Amino acid sequence: MTLLHVIFIITAAVTLISAGMVVTTRMLMHAALWLILTLLGVAVLFALLGTRFFVVVQVMIYIGAIAILIIFGVMLTRRIMQDTGPQLNRGWWLAALVVLILFASLIWAISSWQNFNVTTSSITAGGENLLLLGNSFVDPSGFLIPFEVASILLLAALIGSIFIAMERR
Repeated sequence: MTLLHVIFIITAAVTLISAGMVVTTRMLMHAALWLILTLLGVAVLFALLGTRFFVVVQVMIYIGAIAILIIFGVMLTRRIMQDTGPQLNRGWWLAALVVLILFASLIWAISSWQNFNVTTSSITAGGENLLLLGNSFVDPSGFLIPFEVASILLLAALIGSIFIAMERR
């Protein structure tokens, strides 16, 4: 086992543990700080892959902008900073079962894909080809559909957060 493997295992463990803490901690500010650690772990994993562009995007946009925006939003709303309700509902096992089934089906679908085993010769020098990435975002045979679905999901989350934040009269 090389040093790179050890760094990967430690970073993956810290990222997974902090992601679990994001959704299980009762203090809202602590959840935001755990989120920053999770996003930093993802940036380290991108660095281990040698993708400098994604490391910079992860640190500047996600950690530098979104996480800080969440912290400012929490601080400026001055609402209750601790969750007093139960962390788990009665049907948590059903959700866990559905997640495991979806995860297994995703693994099966990806592993049955013919280009799943990509050799290192197809990776460009420096690990990145930004022109190819940009073209794949707008190419209908590339990532156009998932990219648009993600934007619709973000819009739905924005509308939902506005609805939740509205005061009832």
